[in-house]
Amino acid sequence: MKQETTTKRLLVGKINGLFGIKGFVKVFSYTKPRKNIVSFKTWYLEKDGQYQKIKVQSGREQSKTIVAFLEGFDTPEKSTTLLGKNIYIDKSQLPETQKDEYYWDDLIGLEVFNQDNENIGKVDSLIETGSNDVLVVKNKKVEILIPYIDPFIVDVSLKDNKILVDWEEDDE
Repeated sequence: MKQETTTKRLLVGKINGLFGIKGFVKVFSYTKPRKNIVSFKTWYLEKDGQYQKIKVQSGREQSKTIVAFLEGFDTPEKSTTLLGKNIYIDKSQLPETQKDEYYWDDLIGLEVFNQDNENIGKVDSLIETGSNDVLVVKNKKVEILIPYIDPFIVDVSLKDNKILVDWEEDDE
């Protein structure tokens, strides 16, 4: 079995309530689709910079929320201690991406260059707009929003830590 030497954790949700009398917790999920959060069988709950490893026994959609039953938390009293905790997973739990597919986390921090090889800035975050995702690129002067679609995204190179875009200074 391969052992990870470095572990990158990704924020995937937050425990925001209790459900029923058996200790289930309500979960606000950042995954897409949101029910995918319960497919990760190991969660790391964070509080004050410390991580607590928790096994997910079961989980499901319940009306408009997600509920999960966690190992060792079989009463509402025990589960109350988890309220407000952020849920993380090891990035290694994610499925491999296909060619030219990237997780948002892979794009954050990449340097963005236009076709004249001018450094526009660094990817700070992404925004989901409904029709397409948008790169939030920051430099010392401004924040630039670049649609993450053709024809604006020319090339993404994780190896070179770089995104090449069809974007000019005056497009800002």
